Amino acid sequence: MIYFDNAATSFPKPPNVYEGATRFMQTMGANPGRGGHKLAVAANRMVEETRLELARFFNAGDTPERMIFTMNCTDGLNMAIKGLIMALRGKWTQRRPIHVITTYLEHNSVSRPLHQLERDGLITLTKIANSSDGFVSAEDVSAALTPETRLVALTHCSNVIGTVQPIAEIGRVVRERGEGNVVFLVDAAQTAGVEPIDVKSAHIDLLAFPGHKALLGYTGTGGLYVSPRVELLPWREGGTGGDSKHPVQPSEFPHRLEGGTHNTVGIASLKEGLAFIHKMGRENIRAHERSLGERVLDGLRAIPKLTVFGPTDMENRVSTVSFRLAGYSSQDVGAILDDSFDIAVRAGLHCAPYCHQKLGTYPDGTVRASIGYSNTGEEVDAFVEAIRKIAATG
Repeated sequence: MIYFDNAATSFPKPPNVYEGATRFMQTMGANPGRGGHKLAVAANRMVEETRLELARFFNAGDTPERMIFTMNCTDGLNMAIKGLIMALRGKWTQRRPIHVITTYLEHNSVSRPLHQLERDGLITLTKIANSSDGFVSAEDVSAALTPETRLVALTHCSNVIGTVQPIAEIGRVVRERGEGNVVFLVDAAQTAGVEPIDVKSAHIDLLAFPGHKALLGYTGTGGLYVSPRVELLPWREGGTGGDSKHPVQPSEFPHRLEGGTHNTVGIASLKEGLAFIHKMGRENIRAHERSLGERVLDGLRAIPKLTVFGPTDMENRVSTVSFRLAGYSSQDVGAILDDSFDIAVRAGLHCAPYCHQKLGTYPDGTVRASIGYSNTGEEVDAFVEAIRKIAATG
């Protein structure tokens, strides 16, 4: 099969990821921090080494304890949004709800918790419009800030059209214009592992990311960076291993936000994914994916009756390409590619309905092809030829 669904999860993983995760389970698969025996100590060492690697990867190496392991990016985003709003509500002296700024490009992992908080009367919500090719301007974010704004929640990259936002510029505006009172949350589901992210230079207070996409780990893994500027109430409470005396969740990081047993085999796979990225070079991986993305764009644009969405070049986008083929539903194209050509893509709304509403592709959605590090030029050419054949029979 030609696998072009890496925006959902990367596949296949590098061989060392499978090997490292299996080796961990066979040699040290105990519960980290839940005992003083050698296996528990070894498992805990692996978890903490991975935590430090992630902190360094995003330039938070001086505070690795603020790098929290989560079940996935959705878990991290909920932890960030709900934990922040609940912490703020306890200190909020004004009678009006807390104001939050977001965009129409967001995945439901951001949109749904925000809409629920709005429905519950805890926040008011402003959505920033994007340009036709999917960019959000720092000026529009600045103009939306009010004295009641306490959170700006933004995707680094649209999972539908691949547009990469200028988060460093937006982060600077949020920090300066918000006078240090506004928290900047970035959803890095589509960029962590392939696009450069520096939490300090971009003034990112909360960074949520999955482990199973461009970081090349297993599903069921992810993380949340929490700046020392930010207080979050725990999303879950439970055992933390070393401290069992307190009646409530301890205040120290990372234990404050990591109740329960870690997904140790997933974290071991994530450690190996980071090792692969360091070996290959993130810039080399990025250049490879961009080259293939450009090849997809060039091939699809030459096909009649086909509309490609998003930026026209790869300068400010990842290698995720969404398109519509006249005369076919997106689901039909996806099914034909799967059944007749053995090519895996994703068709539909991609858990981002408001983005599709703005694109004019709601409710059918689009066909999304997302390239990963393991894909080749030959696979891209086969994919483009398959679309050309489908278009010719329509």
